[in-house]
Amino acid sequence: MRLFIAVNLNDEMKDALIDIQDTMRTYGIRGRDTIPENMHLTLAFIGEYDDPDRVKEIVESIEIRPFVLSLKGVGAFRDLWWAGIENSAPLQSISRRLRRALAEADVPFDRKKFSPHITIIRRAHGRLEDVPAEELEPYFGTSMTVDHISLMRSDRGKNRMIYSEL
Repeated sequence: MRLFIAVNLNDEMKDALIDIQDTMRTYGIRGRDTIPENMHLTLAFIGEYDDPDRVKEIVESIEIRPFVLSLKGVGAFRDLWWAGIENSAPLQSISRRLRRALAEADVPFDRKKFSPHITIIRRAHGRLEDVPAEELEPYFGTSMTVDHISLMRSDRGKNRMIYSEL
């Protein structure tokens, strides 16, 4: 079973991300847009792991005090384009505590440095600098309150990945 732990986004946040995708298309950016139901902020990618109950126990053990998550900027990792998240102490704390708990339980996970972002376009073609910053700025600052994190399962569908909360 392919697993990851994430913050699922509310509709207002998803709407802002869709508007960012639409704006980018207006300026000639092409690629595979992340569909709204798959938009999320990954806290820890586990990958193939056959004991989701164990991971769910870890997720449920992480205390979450509600905090605000806000969009801030866009960027790219090669042909994967993302919307940035304003860094915050509560978000960093959750990431650290979650990763520590996974490590202590010997649950394997991707140990790359946590870089908060939401994937919006895969296999992107075009130049990010062709999209005027002032066209995207109205969406930055869109925020939501986070009060829980979710264990997610990723399955390959016919034409896309399907993410399900466990």
